[in-house]
Amino acid sequence: MSDRETFVESIPGTLNGWWRDTRVALAFLTRLPIPVPPEEVTAKDALAKASRAFPLVGLAVGLAAGAVVLLGFWLQLGPLASALFGLATATLLTGALHEDGLADVADGFGGGVTPADKMAIMRDSRIGTFGVLAVVFSVGLRAAVLSGLFFTAGPVAAALVAAAIFSRAVLPMVMHRLDLARDDGLAHDAGHPSKTDALIALVLGGLLAFLFLDFLVGIAAVVAGSAAAAGFAWHARRQIGGYTGDVLGATQQITELAVIVAVAVATV
Repeated sequence: MSDRETFVESIPGTLNGWWRDTRVALAFLTRLPIPVPPEEVTAKDALAKASRAFPLVGLAVGLAAGAVVLLGFWLQLGPLASALFGLATATLLTGALHEDGLADVADGFGGGVTPADKMAIMRDSRIGTFGVLAVVFSVGLRAAVLSGLFFTAGPVAAALVAAAIFSRAVLPMVMHRLDLARDDGLAHDAGHPSKTDALIALVLGGLLAFLFLDFLVGIAAVVAGSAAAAGFAWHARRQIGGYTGDVLGATQQITELAVIVAVAVATV
C-alpha cells in the first residue's frame, strides 16, 4: 500500500478522533447539551486527551458572543451594551466556569498565607471581596476596552472571537507544564495533556485567531496572550506549587483580557 493510500485511509479515523475530542471538550467546558457517551467522559484522563480541541470550544463560544455583539450594534444598543451582552453570552454558555475559577483564585491568593491556606480558601464555596472585585474588574475591563476603542461591530466581534479561542488554546500547555497542586478535584481527574496535544492546541488556537485579525494585530494578540498565560502560570507555581481547575479558569480570564487589550492597542 502506498503512502498516499495509507494517508487517505487514515482520514476517517482522524476526523472521528477530532469529533470525539471536540464533543468531550464541549461537554466539560460549556453548558451546551452535547450528546457524549458516558464512557468517553468518565474515561481516565478524558479531558487531557481531548484538550487539543479546546480552541474549537473557544471558537464556538466566541462566535456566539460575536453574533450577539453584531445583533446589539444592529439594534443600536451602543458599543458598551453590545460588548457586555456579548460577554454575558459567553458566560452563559460556559456556566461562568472560568469566572468562578478567577474569583476563587483571587480569594485564595489574596487571603491565604501558606499554600495550604490558599487552597482551602479556593475550595470554599463562598466568595470574598477579592473574588468579587476580580470578576467585576475582569468583565468591566474587557467591556470598557472593547467599547472604548472600537466603534463598529466587526472589530468588536472579531476581538471577542480571537480572545475566546486563544485564551482556551493556552490551557493545555499550562496543564502540561505545571504540576498538580492537589491530588483530587477536577484538574486531577482531567489528567496531564501530552506535549504533542498541548502544542497542537496552541498552534491551532493561534491559526484560528489569525482568521479574525489582521496579521500584525494577530501577532500582538498571540504574544500578549502567551505572555499573560505564562506569567500567571509562573505566579500560580509560586503561590501553590502548581495548578488546579480554578487556576485554569483564572488563566483563561487573564489571557482573554490580555488578548483584547493587545488587539485594541495594536488596532489604534
